[in-house]
Amino acid sequence: MWIPLPAGTTVGELADRLRYLMSRYPTARTRLVFEPDGAVRQVVAAAGEIALEVVDAGDADPEQVADALRLRYQDATYDFTADWPFRMGAVRKHGVLTHLVIVMCHLVADGSGARVLFDELDERSTSAIPAAQPLEQARWQSSPAGQRQNAAALRHWEGILRTMPLRQFPESGDRRQPRHWRGEFVSYALGPALDAVRARTGAAAAPTLLGLFAVALARVTGINPVAVRPMVHNRFRPGLDRVVCMLAQYGLCLLDVAGISLAEAVERAQRVSLTSYKNAYYNPVELDDLVRRVVAERGGELELPCYFNDRTMLAKPDGSAPAPAPAAPRLRDAVSRGTFRWTTRQDTPFEPLIVHLDDVPGAVQAIIFMDTHVISPADGEALLRGLEAAAVEAALDPAAPTAVPPAA
Repeated sequence: MWIPLPAGTTVGELADRLRYLMSRYPTARTRLVFEPDGAVRQVVAAAGEIALEVVDAGDADPEQVADALRLRYQDATYDFTADWPFRMGAVRKHGVLTHLVIVMCHLVADGSGARVLFDELDERSTSAIPAAQPLEQARWQSSPAGQRQNAAALRHWEGILRTMPLRQFPESGDRRQPRHWRGEFVSYALGPALDAVRARTGAAAAPTLLGLFAVALARVTGINPVAVRPMVHNRFRPGLDRVVCMLAQYGLCLLDVAGISLAEAVERAQRVSLTSYKNAYYNPVELDDLVRRVVAERGGELELPCYFNDRTMLAKPDGSAPAPAPAAPRLRDAVSRGTFRWTTRQDTPFEPLIVHLDDVPGAVQAIIFMDTHVISPADGEALLRGLEAAAVEAALDPAAPTAVPPAA
């Protein structure tokens, strides 16, 4: 990210800000050690040095220089054994600092942790950091209680992995080269439609979105029940809500959306998502071992589910009542203003299917990463537009059918 700097900001002030970040958060001082047996350890440094780069813009637009610096930091490969996970620089034009650029890898924080970090950076908080820092979390994870949590989570995953449909996607009829594509859909109807569905069903925002996504996925793929891996923030236990670290992990849920109403699909998502959230705190190494074992035992043909990452504020309501459904003409007009574009085509692989949802001014943006040898470009676009369509249908008539037929 980059941000404009207040007039009069000095290099010394930015150095103090970087020193604050590195001193306050153990994850900012964390690097990795790769053992000969393949094990990975995290090492937190007690002291060290980090560079603050200052780039002179010359006659160029400093905003463009800041964005180019962000891309350079973002695209440069991390050496996790030697590099600090923070990269910070500033843009200077004619001797005046204009922009601050910060890029950090996920060793430091997930989205929730990053919000805490930037809130505290603005305040330069000196309050005690939460006790549940990563080392204390590791102690709890090794305790009997932590081991019981992990075992329960793995049982949840194994149950779904053994019962979900072998195929998650139909055969792609449009394999492309470059193979891996990224697309963006900006929807002006999805936000108000979801708000209206919440008002009419009483459901929370996150499971509403998850249930309607499952409907859209089943409509596009023709495969039901629908398995989805929603991103879970894992900050439910006391003491974890203000920790700056990487806690988010993908959960797993299975949704049967055939032969029911859209309101019922949302209600089912509300129930199964709670179980998914509860079981999204696990040892990833043990989970990888479990997945490999189940895939082998099911004949090596099991396709893993798509990833779904809801980063919108819709999923974090401020307590205000959701708005009633807009009139149908207004929703149809909002649908007509939506835009879709493919932004990236590359041979560097993505997962078969990942969908992220973000807030943008006046709209919701859905970003899709996909393998065209698994999902055709037409189906990828149809999935994002289909999520919007399902939300609009549910906003106007929650009793409308999902239009997903039961399995033959």
